[in-house]
Amino acid sequence: MRKILPLSIFFVLFFLIGCERIAEVKEPASYIDPFIGTDGHGHTYPGATVPFGMVQLSPQTRLDGWDGCSGYHYTDSLIYGFAHTALSGTGVGDYGDILLIPYLGEPVFKNSEYRSGFRKSEESANAGYYRVKLEKPDVLVELTATTRVGYHKYTFPASEQSNIIIDLKHRDEVVDSWIEIVSETEIRGMRRSTNWAKDMVWYFYMEFSKPFTKSGIAINDSLMDGLDRANGKNIKAYVGFQTMESESVEVKVGLSAVDAEGAKNNLYQEVPDWNFEQIKADAFSSWNKEVSKIIVKKGSPEQMKVFYTAMYHAMLQPNTFMDVDKRYRGIDRNIHIANNFTNYTVFSLWDTFRAWHPLITIIEQQRTNDFIQTMLNMYEKGGLLPVWELAGNETFCMIGNHAIPVIVDAWMKNIRGYDGEKALEAMINSANQTHFGLDVYRHEGYIPGDKEHESVSKTLEYAYNDWCIALMAKQMKKDDLNSYYLKGAQSYKNYFDVETGFMRPRLNGGWIVPFDPTTVDWHFTEANSWQYSFYVPQDIKGLADLHGGKEKLALKIDQLFQTDVEVGGRDMKDITGLIGQYAHGNEPSHHMAYLYNSLQQPWKTQQRVRQIMDDFYSSKPDGLIGNEDCGQMSAWLIMSAMGFYSVSPGQTDYVIGTPWFPEVEIFLENGKTFKITASNPSKENFYIQSARLNGETYTKNYLSHTDIMAGGHLHFEMSSSPEKTWGSGTGDYFTTSIDEFHILQAPSINAPSKRIREAIEIEIESYTPDCEIFYTLDGSNPDKEATLYTHAFSLDKSAVLKAVSFHKELGYSTVVNAEFVKVNSDRSIKLFSTYHPNYHGGGNDGLIDGIRGAVNWRLGGWQGYQGTDFEAIVDLGKQRHISSVSAGFLQDIRSWIWMPKEVAFSISDDGKIFKPLAVVSHKIPADKEGLFMEDLGKNVNSKARFVKVKASNFGTIPAWHMGAGGQAYIFIDEIIIND
Repeated sequence: MRKILPLSIFFVLFFLIGCERIAEVKEPASYIDPFIGTDGHGHTYPGATVPFGMVQLSPQTRLDGWDGCSGYHYTDSLIYGFAHTALSGTGVGDYGDILLIPYLGEPVFKNSEYRSGFRKSEESANAGYYRVKLEKPDVLVELTATTRVGYHKYTFPASEQSNIIIDLKHRDEVVDSWIEIVSETEIRGMRRSTNWAKDMVWYFYMEFSKPFTKSGIAINDSLMDGLDRANGKNIKAYVGFQTMESESVEVKVGLSAVDAEGAKNNLYQEVPDWNFEQIKADAFSSWNKEVSKIIVKKGSPEQMKVFYTAMYHAMLQPNTFMDVDKRYRGIDRNIHIANNFTNYTVFSLWDTFRAWHPLITIIEQQRTNDFIQTMLNMYEKGGLLPVWELAGNETFCMIGNHAIPVIVDAWMKNIRGYDGEKALEAMINSANQTHFGLDVYRHEGYIPGDKEHESVSKTLEYAYNDWCIALMAKQMKKDDLNSYYLKGAQSYKNYFDVETGFMRPRLNGGWIVPFDPTTVDWHFTEANSWQYSFYVPQDIKGLADLHGGKEKLALKIDQLFQTDVEVGGRDMKDITGLIGQYAHGNEPSHHMAYLYNSLQQPWKTQQRVRQIMDDFYSSKPDGLIGNEDCGQMSAWLIMSAMGFYSVSPGQTDYVIGTPWFPEVEIFLENGKTFKITASNPSKENFYIQSARLNGETYTKNYLSHTDIMAGGHLHFEMSSSPEKTWGSGTGDYFTTSIDEFHILQAPSINAPSKRIREAIEIEIESYTPDCEIFYTLDGSNPDKEATLYTHAFSLDKSAVLKAVSFHKELGYSTVVNAEFVKVNSDRSIKLFSTYHPNYHGGGNDGLIDGIRGAVNWRLGGWQGYQGTDFEAIVDLGKQRHISSVSAGFLQDIRSWIWMPKEVAFSISDDGKIFKPLAVVSHKIPADKEGLFMEDLGKNVNSKARFVKVKASNFGTIPAWHMGAGGQAYIFIDEIIIND
């Protein structure tokens, strides 16, 4: 029987259906929450900006510290003002330029006086707009922006002294600045500062919506009478107004890195009129247009908010870095004109080459061309492709040459709006420099850990860069270049330890001993061996072969996720978001969950990817598990939520994971649409049962870039249980492999120590069957004419041992080197202080072995003592005449290492009763940045058997330092006693 619904129920259903339809047509930008990532260690900012804009107009709540890098942290309750530049999710606190803040009463110029409290309930933000009600003064602040202009709106109470303070000293070290009051409504100026980027230059031109009735300029926080212009390193100013209750004063601030006229032109070209609400609406519209390039449907409100905020974060940078007339400040610090491209800045390439740039190759192809033209322009003007560029400065932060995979990935995907020959030339030039261990890498086939810090990570990443060059060279039919760089791409093999299954640091020709893969130390970049041992995206098949096959590598990745052993070693704040030893909060782990696809176990990828999306991304202020890193953390989520990820940029296939949404549409610049649908995906239904591409059965666990660009429809049938046959058959799984020009793994020289007191046993080992090993002891390069290694041998004198493996098919390996030093067996040392386990300097004997610690203290030749004095007694074996005593120390205050306050030497005949011999101090200022090495000692004339050395620790790190409140290190090597 048909039942007729009561009228009231009909209206309820009509209302619910209407709400559902409203939810479906809700503008994507309305889901954006700029506060996501501002808590925890996300390091994002909530201020007003537009996609890829030059201006980031954002509140400043924190002046320094790790979690103050963006200038804002959600837990803060004080605002110092509103600055016009900010970095999103970085680990260093540059920017925060040109601060404005409203103030009532006589103007003040110290930040502790003009800062204001605020309540979280009075703060809000959305795409392109920020609002906060200050408590003191009682002023409503609203901010919005265009590409090059920050737009402020301050609503004052009735007052005779409504002021706006302008602070050019705020944040990093000012090198020079000037300000000029041009008229009763206009001010212009310049701020030049240095920090991470050594030369940041910003000109500004600001216009006020009503004439100010008074104004003034302060130098060194003191108001100077009668000045209309001033320059210096601590310049501030104010303008004052009479305001009625709830009267608004608006300020437009144009920026330029070129000159003040450029800032003025930017201002009047982009915001010629006074209409805050219109600019705010335009900013929102610009965001809505950008984030609508990917439309997701039928997700939960939480998922929608997370996804579109991720899209927002992904489009905050790189930032436009040229004026409306196309002038820009180049990496050579000169002014140029950008012909036929938009110039950008902020390239966090170690982070963003992994997922952010591959995402952009799908949805922003024209902008990808501009990014690459910007990079090639940097090569033209500065001689190198960017590593980590900021405001026209190369910071050389992080490792690798990851402009290379960005260019190659675009080239292989047929994005070619630039000169390919020049691009290849630039990549080869950047890959063959002598800095950061590249010269050692080229010469030795890997980077020994005693010749360059972060040696394992650098070797692995340089090898991947080489593979990318080889890909492009092959595509351009440059066979010699292809073969050369394919050999380099296999350098990872020289770091793989078959016995442990890890990428293991190598020292003095052999493996580091003891070895703990959970230890974070200077052999890795922000990681440990667990987090780098799977970084071979260019040759996943080769890595599996080293492990003994795909199943064994899969078991190793299982252990990665399942181990309950904690991360050890150095305290590294980036290592967050842990699942076992997998660390989603930092980039080296980002591809690992997808590796199961290459091992014919894609259901494990599906499970882990869903776990990461659900557990490590939320709509709360701490909704990012680690630093946002200029869009990489968000790009991982965007791509993974769509159902695929770029494991090996340069290779044009994407590895399929598991879709987060029932429906996704990607609107491509070529006018086509690629649609991805899934049947009821959820926290339970994340396993792929089957797939169809354009209606045809699809069994591959990867998706080609060509298929996406062609438009179409990919559909997944989902289930709560794994379907192990899908995507796991022969020919259905993603992989990479190097199938020609194979290299032979280098041998290892195994010895108990490089120091010889008594004879030591040397063993040379090769893991490749059917190899011969040849060696020399005089430092000459071995070949088949050298000594054939047959068994372990003894060594009792100083020597430089070189060894090489030979295979009749693979040829010679790279040569490995080991230095052995005969030390004075009469002398011994006893330590009364405990050195930091990460800075052991070779143990006790390391202080009296005659081998000096290198300028690069990260190589491990120094002993480090944190928060304690250093004290030791050297036993000379018998009473001896002593003509001088000294000890070597190092200062690098950025790394918390200070010279000791003083060093006291005393002597004894019995080792019990000591008498003073000398007290020595140094003259290096405690606040002087840089690296300084000095032997602190004195010529003497005495006799003794025992010499005591005591160095007084600098102590607690002072308030002016970024590590304020922490404990300083003493670094020592060596103790020198001459007779």
